[in-house]
Amino acid sequence: MSILNTALGALFDALLWPFAGVHPMVGLTVVSTACAVLMLVGYRATSDQPAIERVKRQIAAGLFEIRLFNDDLAAILRAQRSILRHNLTYLRLNLVPMLFMIVPFVLVVAQLQFRYGYEGLQPGDSTTVTVTLAEEAAAGRPDVRLEAPAGLRVDTPPVWIRSLRQAAWRLVAERPGSYELTVALGDRSFTKRVVVSDRIVRRAPQRLRAGFLNELVYPAEPPLPADAPVEAIALDYPERSVGLGGFETHWLVVFFLLTIVIAFALKGRFGVTI
Repeated sequence: MSILNTALGALFDALLWPFAGVHPMVGLTVVSTACAVLMLVGYRATSDQPAIERVKRQIAAGLFEIRLFNDDLAAILRAQRSILRHNLTYLRLNLVPMLFMIVPFVLVVAQLQFRYGYEGLQPGDSTTVTVTLAEEAAAGRPDVRLEAPAGLRVDTPPVWIRSLRQAAWRLVAERPGSYELTVALGDRSFTKRVVVSDRIVRRAPQRLRAGFLNELVYPAEPPLPADAPVEAIALDYPERSVGLGGFETHWLVVFFLLTIVIAFALKGRFGVTI
């Protein structure tokens, strides 16, 4: 999973680098267009297009029958049963292409979340860094330390929360840049990337221990070693919202709407029946 995440991360970094300094809508439109095209190509390749066209005609015929015989209750009920049956067939025909597309779609959404889901810290901003220790490393009060490079400042001593096996510090951003925090425990140390910038770049609020689910959900940074005494290093980034029609909403809403609209706009050019 780590190799796949590294490759996808590099691909999305290259694709979105030209749009890092502009409004999020620009990059989201580019990615939505690419996803819509790939979805249309995949849908056409994995779906039974003649069967979908046929069942859509049958649904349309049922609707026309209801309008034509709107004073005949028996005919209306027959048409409704026919529409329901054909709708179930339509859903079945769409199940196979959806199963093919769901895995790449999840991978794309995971990559985009860590670029469009969070705002960067700004000089003068403070945030909380939380380190969660493995159970075997949390006995007593472990000597866990947070070391920050120039450009960041650790503003408080660690606060130890025994019940959660967590140590927390307040971190202050002093200068723009990309930095590596170091968490030291005994003779081992682990890093966490911190971005102080308003550009749209990769930001990971957590770095977790290696594991399939952790790496699927948090692909933005390499995982901690599976045997690490640290389970997670977390950093509070502000969440980002994207303007849409005068309203602020989550980037995922914008991405879904753009992808659907673009896919329907292009389906004729690709000869796809949806």
